[in-house]
Amino acid sequence: MGLFVQQADQFSQSTWSVTELTAYIREMFAIDYRLQDVSVGGEISNFTRARSGHLYFTLKDAGAQIKCVMWRSAAERLYFAPEEGDAVVVNGRISVYEAGGVYQLYAERLQPTGRGDLALAFEQLKQRLADEGLFDPAHKKPIPPAPRKIGIVTSADAAALRDILNVLSRRYPLAAVLIAPTLVQGAEAPPQIVRALQWLDGRSDIDVIIVARGGGSIEDLWAFNDERVARAIFAAHHPIITGVGHETDFTIADFVADQRAPTPSAAAELATPDIEEIRPLLAGYQAFLRGKLQDQIRQKQWQVQTLTRALAHLSPQMRLDGNRQRLDVTVARLDRAMGNRLAQERARLAVVVAGLTAVSPLATLSRGYAIVRLRENGRVVRAKDDVTSGDALTIQVADGQFDVQVE
Repeated sequence: MGLFVQQADQFSQSTWSVTELTAYIREMFAIDYRLQDVSVGGEISNFTRARSGHLYFTLKDAGAQIKCVMWRSAAERLYFAPEEGDAVVVNGRISVYEAGGVYQLYAERLQPTGRGDLALAFEQLKQRLADEGLFDPAHKKPIPPAPRKIGIVTSADAAALRDILNVLSRRYPLAAVLIAPTLVQGAEAPPQIVRALQWLDGRSDIDVIIVARGGGSIEDLWAFNDERVARAIFAAHHPIITGVGHETDFTIADFVADQRAPTPSAAAELATPDIEEIRPLLAGYQAFLRGKLQDQIRQKQWQVQTLTRALAHLSPQMRLDGNRQRLDVTVARLDRAMGNRLAQERARLAVVVAGLTAVSPLATLSRGYAIVRLRENGRVVRAKDDVTSGDALTIQVADGQFDVQVE
């Protein structure tokens, strides 16, 4: 009582600003621990989902209403999509939005009344994806009858993977297996499942993909009810078989997949033929192919023999032999003609050489004449006036030359 009187006296002595008063009221809410963890039931009204991901709505009943805010971090944990008019229970804390001057409920959890939130979320997503056509049989891809390589999306240390591998090794050991390990439970599982599925789907050597995990509660299997996983399965180019949980478990992934198996082991059986069942068929194919191959070999042998006989009559060997002989005769004639022509040209050349020799300066020199040249420039001396005393001369005679000097 004394504290209240003191505060009242303080208020009467000074005027508070709106900000100060609002801050004081907010502190009063924070002091009351009962208002920091409160659950309130009512009906959603004026529901808005902001672009930021935050949820804004009013919770009301017949006698009152309260504004509510749920931040995106809490909204992302919801298993269902709140809608206008839903009856829910909101858990959170009461505080004041100072800028608006109103008190409101800051929601941490939101649960529909009357039904479990997981069941409601399952039905909501199932209906929405069905309306979009993701479950339409027209989109289902056929499962290959004899896959060469099988992709598996599951936990690396799960019993489901061992079951699948055991079935594959027993039923169809011819198929290779490529495992994309991932979490299959918890909040981090859906994005990992999507990445593993997209990695396998992006390969060209995969024929079919198995998405699997063992049994569990609806919470344990909830990663396969995630919208991201469902859309990744629908967008896949390769056929996908799901084997999630037990025979009575159904997930959104099962409805979108091209084939749903009741268990992981059953998924492996749906993905492969039984090698024991196809052995007789393979033996029949082998005998048929062997017979066809032998028939073709005999037919080709007969064709080769026929063509060989035809080639013997049409062979150009005889023509080649005659052409070779005619070529030899022609070459011999050319050799003789060339020899005669060379002899004639040699005779003509001898006559010409003899005539040139008769008029050659060398012949004149052999008869005692000489050619006199100035040594300085090699000019021929034709008259005595072409030289003077002291000039050096070169005298060329028939068998050589010698130098002299004019005196």
